Amino acid sequence: MALTFDHSYARDLPGTYLAQTPARAPAPRLVAFNGDLARALGLELSEDDQTLANWLSGAVVPAGAEPIALAYAGHQFGGFSPQLGDGRAHLLGELVTPKGRFDLQLKGSGRTAFSRGGDGKAALGPMLREYLISESMAALGIPTTRSLAVVATGEDVLRDTGLLPGAVVARLAASHIRVGTFQFFAARGETDQIKALVAYTIARHYPHLAPDDALGLFDAVTARQVRLIAQWMGVGFVHGVMNTDNMALSGETIDYGPCAFLDAFDPAMVFSSIDRQGRYAYGNQPAILAWNLSRLAQALLPLLGPDEAEAVELANARLEAIAPAFRLAWLSVMRAKLGIEGQEMGDGALADDFCAAITGADWTLSFRTLAAAAEGRAEDLLALLPAHQPMHEWLPRWHARLGPKALALIRAANPAVIPRNHLVEQALTSATHGDMGPFTSLLAAVQDPFGLEEGREAYLHPAPAGTGPYVTFCGT
Repeated sequence: MALTFDHSYARDLPGTYLAQTPARAPAPRLVAFNGDLARALGLELSEDDQTLANWLSGAVVPAGAEPIALAYAGHQFGGFSPQLGDGRAHLLGELVTPKGRFDLQLKGSGRTAFSRGGDGKAALGPMLREYLISESMAALGIPTTRSLAVVATGEDVLRDTGLLPGAVVARLAASHIRVGTFQFFAARGETDQIKALVAYTIARHYPHLAPDDALGLFDAVTARQVRLIAQWMGVGFVHGVMNTDNMALSGETIDYGPCAFLDAFDPAMVFSSIDRQGRYAYGNQPAILAWNLSRLAQALLPLLGPDEAEAVELANARLEAIAPAFRLAWLSVMRAKLGIEGQEMGDGALADDFCAAITGADWTLSFRTLAAAAEGRAEDLLALLPAHQPMHEWLPRWHARLGPKALALIRAANPAVIPRNHLVEQALTSATHGDMGPFTSLLAAVQDPFGLEEGREAYLHPAPAGTGPYVTFCGT
C-alpha cells in the first residue's frame, strides 16, 4: 500500500505556507473510510490496515508527504482578518492518482503557526458531518471536496459541551486555493506573489487560459461559482459560513461547518449559531457570492491593467454582470426542477411564483411531488402547503408549459433524500456515543438521492412538529 505525492504548490509558491508537522494521534482508529472514492481514483488502499489510520490521522507521516499549513486571509462575517491560515489542518501534499491530482489535507490534526490560540483539534461529530454532507453533495452532482476517511484519534477534545472524542477528517480537494489566499498577498502589497498565484491557479484549474490572464481567471472563477451557488439553492443548501476564505477558486464547495438543508422554504432561514444578523441566510447567498467575488477582483486589480482607473472600470463591469449571470444559472436549475424544456420568456415568473406558493412548505418534498402533479395528481403537493389558492392558480400555467420529457426531468433533478437535519444530528450523536449504525444507514441513503422512495420512508420527511429550530455550530 502506497501513496504518491507531488508538491507543486510548495515548490512553485514559496511564501504561501509554513512547514508544519501534524500532532501525533495517540491511538488512531479508522471510523469511516470512503472505499468507493478510493477505488474511483484508482487508489489501492486497504480499509482494514492500521497503517491507513496512522497516515490519515497524523500519527505517522506517509512516505513522500511534506506537511504544510497554508497561509490565507479572509473576510469573516464582513470583517477582514489579514492573516488566518490553516489553524487546524495540514496539507500532506498533492495526491497523484490515475484520475488526476488532489490535495490531501488532514483537518483536526493539531496546532499550527496559524492556530490563533486554538487547540488545532476536532471532535468526531463535526468531522463525520463533513464526510456525510460532502458525500451527499457529490451524489447530488454538486462540485465538492470529498472525505477519504474519518479517524478517531484516541483522545478527547474540550468544547463548550464538555469533553468529546477527537477525530481527524482526511479531505481531498482539487486544491485549497481560496479568495482569501489572494487577499493575503494583496493586503501586503505583494503583487509578484499575486502574479505567481494567478499563474499557478490557471495552470492547475484553467489551463486553457494564458498564464498571466488575471481577467480571464476572474471570469472563469465567476462562472464556476455562479453555477455552484445556483446548484446549492436548487437543493435548499445553506452553507452557513460563506467567508472569503471558504470560497475555492476551483469552484468546489469547501468547509462543512454550520451548514444545513432547508426543510420549510424560507429565504431568511439561518442555521449558524453565530450568524445573528442573517448575513449568510439561504436567500442572501447570491449577494454574498457577488460580495466575495468583488474582494477577489480587488485583490487582482493591479494585474488588470497599468491604468488604475481603467482596471477599476473593467472590474466593475464584471461585477455588475454577476447578478444577471446568477439569475440565468438559477433559472436553468429551476427549469430542470420544474420539468421544463427549452427557454421561454415566462419561465422566470413561473419559477418565482412556484417558490412564492410553497413558502412555509417543505422545499424538497414540494419539488419531488411535482412528478405526481405532472400526471394530474396534485393532492400530495397541495397537502404540503399552508394555502392552496396560489398553487391552484399556478398549476394550469405550469401544465401548459410541460413537454413530453417533463416527468423524467422532474425525477432526475429533484432528490427524494437529502441529509435531513434532525437525522444528521441523531446520527452524529449516536456516533459520538459509539454507535455508528445510524450514520452508516443515513450515509447510504444520501448517496442514492434520486432513487425511489419505497423502503426509505424514514429519510424522506422533515423533523416532527414541535422539534424546534435547528442550530449548527462550527465545532472549534
